[in-house]
Amino acid sequence: MYLRCVSIFLCAFCALGQTSSTTERSRSWFGGANRSRVSAKALQPLAQQVRRLQAALELLGQPLGKGTQDAIDRAIAESDEASGVKQLESALDPYVLAIVGINAESRVKVERGAVPAELVQGGSRYFLVKVSNQAGVTSPLAVASPNNGNVYITSDGAEAPPMVLTPADVRDRWAQISLAISPPLGRNLSGFPLEYQILDIYSRDAGDRSAIISFSVGQGTQDLGYRNELTVLFHAKPAHPITLHILDEEGKPTIASLTFRDSHDRLYPNPAKRLAPDLYFQPQVYRANGESIDLPPGNYTVALAGGPEYQAQTKEFQVTQDSPGELAFQLKRWIDPSKLGWYSGDTHVHAAGCSHYKNPAEGVLPADMMRQIVGEKLNVGSVLTWGPDYYYQKQFFSSHDDPLSTTCNRMHYDLEVSGFPSSHAGHLVLLGLKDQDYPGTKTIEDWPTWDLPILKWAHDQGAVVGFAHSGWGLQVADDKIPSFQMPGFDGIGANEYIVDVTQPNAVDFLSIGDTPLVWELSSWYHTLNIGFRTRIVGETDFPCITDARVGQARSYVKLDGPLTYASWLAGLKAGRSYVSDGRTHLMDFTLNGVEVGTHHSEVTLPSPGKVHATVRVAALLDTLPDQSMKTRPYDQKPYWTLERARIGNSNEITAELVVNGTAVARKQVVADGTVRDLAFDLPIEKSSWVAIRVLAAAHTNPIFVTVAGKPVRASQASAEWALTAVHQCWSQKSARIAAAEQNAARLAYGNAEEVYKRLAEECR
Repeated sequence: MYLRCVSIFLCAFCALGQTSSTTERSRSWFGGANRSRVSAKALQPLAQQVRRLQAALELLGQPLGKGTQDAIDRAIAESDEASGVKQLESALDPYVLAIVGINAESRVKVERGAVPAELVQGGSRYFLVKVSNQAGVTSPLAVASPNNGNVYITSDGAEAPPMVLTPADVRDRWAQISLAISPPLGRNLSGFPLEYQILDIYSRDAGDRSAIISFSVGQGTQDLGYRNELTVLFHAKPAHPITLHILDEEGKPTIASLTFRDSHDRLYPNPAKRLAPDLYFQPQVYRANGESIDLPPGNYTVALAGGPEYQAQTKEFQVTQDSPGELAFQLKRWIDPSKLGWYSGDTHVHAAGCSHYKNPAEGVLPADMMRQIVGEKLNVGSVLTWGPDYYYQKQFFSSHDDPLSTTCNRMHYDLEVSGFPSSHAGHLVLLGLKDQDYPGTKTIEDWPTWDLPILKWAHDQGAVVGFAHSGWGLQVADDKIPSFQMPGFDGIGANEYIVDVTQPNAVDFLSIGDTPLVWELSSWYHTLNIGFRTRIVGETDFPCITDARVGQARSYVKLDGPLTYASWLAGLKAGRSYVSDGRTHLMDFTLNGVEVGTHHSEVTLPSPGKVHATVRVAALLDTLPDQSMKTRPYDQKPYWTLERARIGNSNEITAELVVNGTAVARKQVVADGTVRDLAFDLPIEKSSWVAIRVLAAAHTNPIFVTVAGKPVRASQASAEWALTAVHQCWSQKSARIAAAEQNAARLAYGNAEEVYKRLAEECR
């Protein structure tokens, strides 16, 4: 018997012109010639609903064809509103399976639309339902069918009680038929005279199958004489298993990212019916060598990927009744930083919460996350348990690498303090914990209500700790780095960092790469300018800030020996790393021969003088520029991507040498995948910090230059900004700190205030 899967609805359609027989039926049903054209005179409400329909299809990976989208654009731009409405109907009617009429008495009739009744075995097809709403009904449109699988949906949309099925019942219940009601679509009708809904039909079987489909808008709204239902004969194409042979660049079996689309741009496997390890919110699936995918006969394109260090590939192929049922692929790298000692990692991914489903399990299992990590060729993946499904997911924490880890791919379960009482002060990432439970607590609600006690507890057990998605709550209106505007400190990013950084052994890093760069870099630059030495790490916050893939922002850590989670974390803490989108690399940054992250990242000069900086740079831009990125504000996704660094329409980018937050030298680099050596000579007049960046694509950690034994005191303005920031942060956080913790918090905030006053004087 067909078992109903997780219902996340996508839309895919087959476009054909309306047949003459369908036209005749429409005329007789609505009572007059051409009455399938509904009397909706106002274009704007219909246009807005159609835009939401388009948005849903784009969001879910099943867009309408380009010809249809162009026709929609022309219709919406029409100055004559009645003509625009007719044009929208003409564009969408070829996709309609059912035309639903609701008369002035709220009685429902239905008639067959023009789209061919074609399905696919083991997958869904999606059709439009055209609704003529003469009564202005705003209740939900309900669909029912006796051919639904193990659950029968009644006329009012409710599930009927389970029953004992005969073999004949099982044969008849070959389908799952439902309406898509997920955002941006809604459950209720709008009340507008004309709108379109989406019908999802899943077929368990291949071949010809008949279905009775009825519609209503509540009990008693069905028209008499079975006129609210129609019988449709469907033909479901059989699916064939296609075995996949996938090798890495060295000819070894591996896992790759694969996105399958047919000639109508429909995704396979159908996202609405996916279960782990396939995730419904991703267009791609991850398959290992020797695994398979089921596809019906047709023409297909598959996009092959292995993460940002690999060249993108596409392949067209055909599935027929007689095809051998095999596909072979080999990944091609454009760079392998691990061969040069640099190992990639994402410090912030989740196995539960946000886009992950809650059923049939509370999130996904380690094997499912490992497939994502290996498929994107991350050397290290930190899977963080957090508030959603915390009590289920915490079972996978062990303080050791997950048993699925390999020598090249380490997966380790750790903790994000998010959804906890302290979350208002900023979410925390705790890596390398030995104990995941805060002392004296039994539930999340027992944890501290501000950050510093948690940071110190984690630090005391040897963990490497810092703030997640640093930019949230630190929004500013300008684009200067660092910005001297005062943020609200009213979010869940690195808000209380401004206090915690003044405490010894409290915070090791700020996470960047998944929030707008001005917001996340400004606090870091300000605190570096007055002598603090916090490092940066790259994170994705998958699948919350983005659910496209893991490793969209990643840290590359230099290791002298074999890859271990402990050694990789030690490199993060020491700052022997750079943050990157994976398509931009700033390797082996040195200053006067001192490599970043070694010798405490410090160069000493007895007096002011010149220093010599070197770095190995490699980047790979797509051949064609993404023109939309030229005008996209920095606070709109994607926040970090090499495309933002492109110079005009060229394939060049700019590498900048940064001293105390200011770019003092620049060199253009051809982003063709070649590793190039850059060198800079610069004068250093006072103690400073120095880094290399490609804005919005990559940033090294700093090397500190100590002149005449004095600490970095580069900016009195940064110290004064930090002092004001402490006051602003207290104004936002203090009310949510528990009474029993208020005194300790006041002392910490007061200490930070005194520290910044002293630093401002020393900068003077």
